[in-house]
Amino acid sequence: MSLSRRTARRSVRALGVTAASAALAFGTAGSAFACTIGDFSATAACDGDKGVITVTDKDPSGVPAEVTVFLENNNADVRQVGTAQTVKGTAKGVTISFAEDWEPNAVYRVHIKTVKSDKVDEDIKPFLTAPAKACKADDTATPSGTPSGTPSATASASPSESADTESPAPSEPSAGGEDTPAPAGNDVQPAAQQSNLAETGASSNTGLIVGVAALLVVLGGGAVFFGLRRRGSGDR
Repeated sequence: MSLSRRTARRSVRALGVTAASAALAFGTAGSAFACTIGDFSATAACDGDKGVITVTDKDPSGVPAEVTVFLENNNADVRQVGTAQTVKGTAKGVTISFAEDWEPNAVYRVHIKTVKSDKVDEDIKPFLTAPAKACKADDTATPSGTPSGTPSATASASPSESADTESPAPSEPSAGGEDTPAPAGNDVQPAAQQSNLAETGASSNTGLIVGVAALLVVLGGGAVFFGLRRRGSGDR
């Protein structure tokens, strides 16, 4: 009987130690898997030429949490970035994104609040600071020593093209082998024709010349007449 009692006591003690160890283990595991602010992290990065803020939740317990992002200025909220999103973390981590064309060195406050519980209701510390370089490069900058090809090609091609366009087409020779000039108009006579008219007497002095010639003819005729008359009277 004494042996049985001793055995029973030892068994009870062993069960007590085992239960205490199990309770301690479960308690430690519960605290290890609890959702904390340390399970969350935030970064500002680029998605192509657009900015994006990503928040990662590495909570093995998978407690749902609401994430809200605010743009800060002098430790004051300027505006909320997008709408709040809910994330349920895993041991490997779950990431959510907020589209934001952030300015270089901009500061953001990321707030985490667990859903249906008060385990976490605080900001990620320190606040998120965007990189010093923006995602989209400045398109107005022109690389030095690289002239634009289009203007030079246009400038080199334009004079020749304009010369080819403006050059008159050669006139076809006439049937006689000589070029036939186009008439200049009925009211305008060439200078050569005007000079020929002057040489042939077609000028304003033609009447005066004719009058003088007629006078000389009359005087010559009168002289001949009086000469013949005087000669006839001498013969008598």
